[in-house]
Formats: sequence, structure tokens, C-alpha cells
Amino acid sequence: MTGRAPVLSVRGLSVRFLMPGGRRVAAVTDAHFDVAAGECLALIGESGCGKSVLASALLGLLPGNARTAGRALLGDLDLLAADERTFARTVRGRLIGLVPQSPAAHLTPVRTVRSQLEETVARLTAVRGGRTALRRAAEAAAERAAFPPDHLDHHPHELSGGLAQRAATALALVGDAPLLLADEPTTGLDRDLVDRTVDELRRHVDRADGPGARRDDEDRALLMITHDLAAAERIADRIAVMYAGRIVELADVAAFFGTPGPRHPYSRGLLDALPDRAFVPIPGLPPELGALPDGCAFAARCGRATDACADLPPLRHAVACHHPHAALTEAADRA
Repeated sequence: MTGRAPVLSVRGLSVRFLMPGGRRVAAVTDAHFDVAAGECLALIGESGCGKSVLASALLGLLPGNARTAGRALLGDLDLLAADERTFARTVRGRLIGLVPQSPAAHLTPVRTVRSQLEETVARLTAVRGGRTALRRAAEAAAERAAFPPDHLDHHPHELSGGLAQRAATALALVGDAPLLLADEPTTGLDRDLVDRTVDELRRHVDRADGPGARRDDEDRALLMITHDLAAAERIADRIAVMYAGRIVELADVAAFFGTPGPRHPYSRGLLDALPDRAFVPIPGLPPELGALPDGCAFAARCGRATDACADLPPLRHAVACHHPHAALTEAADRA
């Protein structure tokens, strides 16, 4: 943590989907975390574990059959209690900038990238000076996201997946929002562009220039949802690991990717599955979110499981496991 007050403070956030026949799907369960000013928190985990549902809850984009509980405070505003008018006029773009998981679906298909950027600049910033100033500000926003200027007058259907991703990133950066929420922001990008994109997202938290910037850069934070562990290691201060709808570990990035490594067996499995590490997949499959066990959801895949895992482990000392790997202090004591 940076020692600064949190930009986002989440306590007990849960999301349930009400399905036909009275069935409930527990997409997110009792999430607790903060994202401090000047910090990037990377949320990682396998597909279907609830990461994007959590993001949708923060943005008020859940479907009608969703039910939420808990709190998600962005400053004094509880996002889980906000109405659609508040989200539309106050939150989206202004307080939370979104880099979406499916950028093509978020771009207006009948308008060029340039026109969408210019409209966003006009609505979210203090840029004045007429058409020329808007044009320059839109081009500057595109440059921040490495979007090529010779494609600004293209429509979304004329863009590759990677270009659409960069266009969506440029739009998200325009408002210099206190919280930037990036949901798989490196999808479709080659390694060089991945590095450039995450570096620009990282600069968001301490940026004090650009159209509409507020000069009080210390109040910005970044929550990045990603499968790309290399990108997470490059950009993040802390890692939050989600499994079967629960956050099972919170760790400093240096300890997570270095020594002593993750404490939760699932987190260790994610790292061991990387090609530049052990390249060993985690056995088995995650449980269905509509049929979660009463105890630890990872127990059926875990080589450390015992009878104690029949009970649900609480998140204690930043890890939810009955048999976690040793922490740095424990490892030092044994040495």
C-alpha cells in the first residue's frame, strides 16, 4: 500500500444472479480490498472466476437479475447504492474510466474514432478553443494509447482487434478519472504494445498533464483485471487473486512474483503454469459458481487439502487458506 487514503474501498461485495427455477449463481462472494491513491492493484484468476462481474458491479452495468450486497466506496459515493442517473452523469468517464474487455462492442459503429474521441474530450475535459483545439486534444489522446493517427478517420469495423483495443484505451484515458478500471486491456496486442499500453496505464496514477488534468495526481488509482501475469508484474503494486468468486489472496507484487512467492496453493499454481516457470497446469477444473462447495472451492484441485478444507477458510492475513505456504517472516524464522 502507498500509505495514502484509498480511492476505492470495497467491503463485503457480493453479486448473485437469480436464475430460472430459483437457482442462484454466486458470481462474487464477500470481496474485501482497497485501491489506494497512486496504486495499481491487478486482479488475476482463471476465466469465469468473477473478475469482470466485479468490474460491472462497480460501474452499475449488471443485468436486471443481479443482486448485490456490501459496499464499494469511491470517495463518499457508495457505487452499489448509486442509481443509473448517478452512474451516467457522474461516475462513468468522470469518476471511473473504463478500458473494456470487448472494445469493439463499446465503440459506436457508425462514427469514426476521431469523432468519438473529440466528443469525449468535449464532454469530459475543460478543453476550449473550438474545433481545432478539440482535434488536437483527440490526437493527443490517441497518441497516449499508441493509436496510429492515420487510422483516426476509420470506423470501428475497419480496425483490427488490437487497434480497437487501443481506441478504447484512448477513450478511457481522456477524462483522467480518479479510478481507471482496465478489464483485460492488453487483449490482441503484441508484446511491445502490451508493454507500452500498461506503461501508459501506470502513468495514469501520477499524471499531471493532458487535457482536463486536475494537477492533483495523487488521487488517481488503477484497478487492472488481467490474465497476463507478465503485464501484472510490470505494472502492479499489489496482486489480488480471485478463485470461484472469492478473493483468496492479496500480496505485494515483489513478494508474489519473487521470494517467498504466493501463499495460496492456487496462486502458486497460476505461476507454475507459466511457460517460463514450471509450465505445469493446475489439475482439474474450477467448480460451477451455481454449485459451490460449502468449504474451500479449491480443495478438489489442491495437493495440500485436508479434512479442515471442508470448512470455508476466511481471508486472514491476506490469504484465504487453511494450509497456506509460508509467509516471508515465517521463512526467515526457519532460516
